[in-house]
Parts: sequence; structure tokens; C-alpha cells
Amino acid sequence: MQSNKLPTIKEIAKKLNVSVSTVSRALHDHPSIGQVTTMRVHKIAKELGYEVNKSAIYFKERKTYTIGVIIPSLAEPFFSSALSGVEDFAGQFNYNVIIGQSLDSVEREMRIVENMKDHRVDGILVSLTKETSTYEHFENLKRYNIPIVFFDRVPQKKDIHFVSCNLYSGMLQAIKELVELGHKKIGLINGPAKMAATLQRLEIYFKCLKQNDLSIDYDIITSTTLSKDDNIRAIERLINLEERPTAVIVFNDYVLLDCITSVKTAGLQVNKDISFISFANLPIWEYMDTKPLASIEQFAYKQASKATDFLFKLIETNNKGGEPNPAYFQEVIDSELVNY
Repeated sequence: MQSNKLPTIKEIAKKLNVSVSTVSRALHDHPSIGQVTTMRVHKIAKELGYEVNKSAIYFKERKTYTIGVIIPSLAEPFFSSALSGVEDFAGQFNYNVIIGQSLDSVEREMRIVENMKDHRVDGILVSLTKETSTYEHFENLKRYNIPIVFFDRVPQKKDIHFVSCNLYSGMLQAIKELVELGHKKIGLINGPAKMAATLQRLEIYFKCLKQNDLSIDYDIITSTTLSKDDNIRAIERLINLEERPTAVIVFNDYVLLDCITSVKTAGLQVNKDISFISFANLPIWEYMDTKPLASIEQFAYKQASKATDFLFKLIETNNKGGEPNPAYFQEVIDSELVNY
């Protein structure tokens, strides 16, 4: 009858008539153990079905070889692309990735942070919810020496590690292109008031209008909470104006999908009666009959990959017992207009 009990190092040592410490070093390919002995140990370990006790290794090395990633939603192609960037980079170091979806709920975001802390992840990557305005749940991680790097949706703080996208470059290209096409009344559908990216987009929009000698018309500026009903309300408000905008910059592609439906329902033609440029550059446009004139690429994969690079540098500093870096890892990647 075959035993269900897992073999131990002691059994390997007994079978080879060597010490337990020799087997342990050989299993880790320690240079102090000869090649022949190392090969014999690995051979017997394989025959017996021995598995390394990773928990013991983690305890000894004081790390779990696991990082956490908190994103708003895996359903969004932007964040699934970002996750690919994280996993591809982490995989090079044989790290596991734990994923938490905040679903744009601050309470859920807090619970995920607490759970990841309890599991002693070696570090955390975060893209904030649209409602996050306080950061105590992240600050608390310092007590446990768990580094954190933000990406895409980042706090309006200076003392953080982050990777974000410079939306100005893409917005300027967008408005310049619309002006060249003859548009002078360019509206904006912005995002939720509490989201840092909303204020950022508004400021950039104002600046780009000014650079193109266009006046600011507050009647053609509106916002949405990003819900479907609110997206529809926002676009209907603009298309029902007596003097509606001839073109609109939209907060992101997801909002624009709802806008397109409403424009068609109103009997208007997209990019003829009213033109659109949005943010995110979703892969879905490749398969759509109705598309915006262009979308602004924010490089999700690149942002997340670079953020993971920063996180591993911080983890390495922790492992060496060094002092926290007095400077913060921070990088801003230029956005880029992609025409369809």
C-alpha cells in the first residue's frame, strides 16, 4: 500500500548515506557540494517525489515571492493589458501575482489591501478607484515594510512611487487635429469629480484650447460618473444644445461606446454630425463599424511593466536590509494619438 506521506530530506539522506545538511545544500545547488553528489541527490529526490518546502524557505528568507496587484476591473482591456505587463515582468523573477479587483469601491480596495498585508506579499501595485481620496490604508503598509507603487490612476501626492501617463501630449495632438479639420467648437465629456485624472484632463483641455486660439465654452463641458446612464445623460446634454459642439473629447473609450449609441438613436452620424476622440485606444475599435476619429494611447502594458520594475527595486532594497530610498521612483510616459 502506497503511503500518502510526502518524503523528507532525512529519507533522501538515509538512502544516500549522507548528512541532512549535505542533501539540503545539494537541493539548492550549493557550490560547496560536488557535482556528482548534487546529481545523485536530485535523482533520488525525483524518484521519491520529494518537493521543496517553500514555506520554510520563505520563512528563512523573509519573503513570499508574491506581489499583489489592485486594479479597478479585469473586464476592462486597459487593465487586463496592464496585468500582462505585471505578470510578464514578475515571471522573470519567478514571482507569483495575486490580483484584487476593487470594482471602483474604496471599501473593497481597503479590504484587498488588508488581505494582501495579512498574506505578507512582498510588495503591491495599485491603480486607484475613481472614489479614492484618502490613503491611510496604503500608508499603514509602511509598518510592515511592504513597498507600494501606483500606476495609471495615482494619488495627487509627491511622496509616492508611481508610473503615470502624460495626457497633455495626446490631448494636444487631438485638439490640433480637430482644429485642422475645421472644428472650432470642441466639447469635453470628463470623468468623476473625485478622480485625479478628471481634474488633470480638464486643466489640459483648457491649456490645449488656449494653445490653438480657441475660447473656453463651459456650456459644452460636462462630466459623467462612468455609469452607462450617466454617460448617456452627458452626451444627450451636449447634442441637445442649441449650438452643440461639432467635436467632443471623451474621458475614455468605454464612455464613448455609450455616446455612440445615443448619437445614432438621435438620428445623427458619428464623425459627420459630431466627431469624437477619446482616451484609452481599446483593441475593440478594430472590430467596430463605427469608430472615433482617433483615440489617445495611454500604454497600459508599458506603465504596469515599469511600475513592476520599480517595485522589484524596492523589494530588493528591503531584502538587503538597506535604508529606504530617499528619492522616489517616478516616471511619466507620454500619451500618443492613434488615428483610425
